[in-house]
Amino acid sequence: MTAVTRQRRGVRIGVDVGTVRVGVAASDADGILATPVATLDRDPKGGRDLAELAELVRARDAVEVVVGLPRHLSGRSGPAAAAATAYAEDLAELVAPVPVRLVDERLSTVAAERTLADRGVGSRARRSVVDQAAAVVILQGALDALPPESDRD
Repeated sequence: MTAVTRQRRGVRIGVDVGTVRVGVAASDADGILATPVATLDRDPKGGRDLAELAELVRARDAVEVVVGLPRHLSGRSGPAAAAATAYAEDLAELVAPVPVRLVDERLSTVAAERTLADRGVGSRARRSVVDQAAAVVILQGALDALPPESDRD
């Protein structure tokens, strides 16, 4: 995994790792806008979700993968952060040499739930897309933190 903050132009993939599902988002090639892509069912024993995610990274010719790191509000890491870190490490092996970077995702699911509710998406329908929406929040935050295009490598 990498701590790279400057990247070349290209698609970036955002990932929200949950215990049941994995939300996936992607940016445009200019790294301006994150959009939802898919919700993958977790398969901790078989790794099917990791294989599907790696295929999405390859199919989109991604230059970076951003995985949300769920920390406590205090900033401390707990079991969810350890699980996300392990997932990111496994993914990094599958997508190398594409860098995989962890980013703070505190409250991304809360923000995604609120956005979906504000758009009138019912609670039952939200369950199927909240992971994608959280991945969008994670990726958009990472994109917004990138330096302006003129400062990028």
